[in-house]
Amino acid sequence: MGDEFPRYAIAIFPDEEDGDNIAVVPDLKGCSASGGRPEDALREIQIAKDLWLKAVRDRGWDIPEPRWKPPTEAAQAAG
Repeated sequence: MGDEFPRYAIAIFPDEEDGDNIAVVPDLKGCSASGGRPEDALREIQIAKDLWLKAVRDRGWDIPEPRWKPPTEAAQAAG
């Protein structure tokens, strides 16, 4: 399912309250997931991203273009 959609940046960060890791796709509003380890959060966000994009496509809405870049990539591109 994932190969038919554009590639999006994923951010993963620790949740200090419960010790899990949170993953988000900044270009897809509300698309997030969590997991005990970063690898778990990554696996879950890939599933959530594909479901998010499929739901948008099935409704006939526009698929957002990937625009967000992690801060390190943005700094390298500007420099």
